[in-house]
Amino acid sequence: MIKAIALDDEPPALEILQNFCDRIDTIDLLKTFTKSEDALKYLKKYPVDLLFLDINMPAISGIDFYKKLPRKTMVIFTTAYSDYAVEGFTLSATDYLLKPISFARFEQSIEKAFAQWKTQNQDPEQQYLFIRADYSLIKILLSDILFIEGLDDYLKIHIQNQKTIVARMTMKALLQKLPETEFIRVHRSFIVSISKIEKVRNKIVYISEEEIPVSASYETTFFALLNKQ
Repeated sequence: MIKAIALDDEPPALEILQNFCDRIDTIDLLKTFTKSEDALKYLKKYPVDLLFLDINMPAISGIDFYKKLPRKTMVIFTTAYSDYAVEGFTLSATDYLLKPISFARFEQSIEKAFAQWKTQNQDPEQQYLFIRADYSLIKILLSDILFIEGLDDYLKIHIQNQKTIVARMTMKALLQKLPETEFIRVHRSFIVSISKIEKVRNKIVYISEEEIPVSASYETTFFALLNKQ
């Protein structure tokens, strides 16, 4: 279960968040705060998985508060002003909720946070896929994948120090099985492991002596992600 706190200078907004969290099994809202200094003291003593942060507060903005935190924590920004959305996402925010927040939109946001939390807290040795190839189900550790290459109706999964696996499936189907924090599509025919990127030069990704092109359709998303790392 995700452990969370909320910071907002308006008590009614905190009551809504508390009510919404009480209706979802995957999150436990431990405390709510109206003062940033109280929230910061709590976080230094009791780290949590997720923060709900109002952006437009009188003493300090939620964005500036988040930048002061001693450790990386998932954050969902909440505000009545949509102007802050871009800056919020440049901080790798899990989500951005515009007030008034509906329960349906809140639930969607928590699902996203839970998926991210689950990935972060999973034992790396347990992060794997089973891929059907050569009339078998083959177990592949995510940490071993270098990149995936699409060829018509087939995929070539390039694996570190192992034989390349050829599987009959689509890029879209495989991408849905991969954690979005670890893999990204850079071309119609290529998905790369972010951690395996050695360098990027002139829209070419270098991984294990392979040169993988970044196409125009994916370059904006790809370079935005690299700038967050």
